Amino acid sequence: MGGPRGAGWVAAGLLLGAGACYCIYRLTRGRRRGDRELGIRSSKSAGGTPGFPAEDLTDGSYDDVLNAEQLQKLLYLLESTEDPVIIERALITLGNNAAFSVNQIPMKLVTGITFAIIRELGGIPIVANKINHSNQSIKEKALNALNNLSVNVENQIKIKIYISQVCEDVFSGPLNSAVQLAGLTLLTNMTVTNDHQHMLHSYITDLFQVLLTGNGNTKVQVLKLLLNLSENPAMTEGLLRAQVDSSFLSLYDSHVAKEILLRVLTLFQNIKNCLKIEGHLAVQPTFTEGSLFFLLHGEECAQKIRALVDHHDAEVKEKVVTIIPKI
Repeated sequence: MGGPRGAGWVAAGLLLGAGACYCIYRLTRGRRRGDRELGIRSSKSAGGTPGFPAEDLTDGSYDDVLNAEQLQKLLYLLESTEDPVIIERALITLGNNAAFSVNQIPMKLVTGITFAIIRELGGIPIVANKINHSNQSIKEKALNALNNLSVNVENQIKIKIYISQVCEDVFSGPLNSAVQLAGLTLLTNMTVTNDHQHMLHSYITDLFQVLLTGNGNTKVQVLKLLLNLSENPAMTEGLLRAQVDSSFLSLYDSHVAKEILLRVLTLFQNIKNCLKIEGHLAVQPTFTEGSLFFLLHGEECAQKIRALVDHHDAEVKEKVVTIIPKI
């Protein structure tokens, strides 16, 4: 290994010490004993830099969860290298370690585990900086890592400053791409509570556009996000003002996939519930034609929902029975 690349490895070894050199060894060897399932967001199956598998630096067991010193070295490595292979695998390792903390350690011990250590080491801005990367695979892995880190409320306070940028990437990037899905997943996590939902006010119409044009996976992820917003009465007016194409009503057709149909029915139900909260929208605002308000309060929507009473799926029928009195 000669030339500038070889000199880079020598410099990395001198700067980072034996621990980081081991990380580099693992990165270049790309070897692991087995795959592991992560219940939050694992990057290992999402593809990687051409010619290299998307792997992390550990072997997927409890013993391989990195401690604070190892995480600090890994963050330094991520911040100092320009090698896309190293960047991608370092991001995967950070994200998977955060996910492993939540999934494998008893909940009473989770506080202060990996995702908190990464925050305390200043790791969130280092990871978030990679969502600006021109390499789409690196951008996706950075979003996935932030997604896993965002399950912690204190981390969300650090991550919220990137919400607008993530929204811009989601709505300007390729439809149904891995980056778009990763961005939508992060936004969904960031809106589980009401704390940061207001930051999406100006993007609600864009969300409905992606909902109508995206594939099945994209539709489901957008609906998860919209359902979070629809449970908050403070977001109801913004949702109802959104300009939504009339093709939205086709999502209430009986042939629509159950996982989508149940969610659009729940969206209708949540918005109706919020409208009935005492004092909310007491002064009826003016909604323009073409808004979600007009679609949900039109006769076509009512007819479509009533027709679902005869749906073949019992869960859908049960949902419809609870909604019909609200029409």
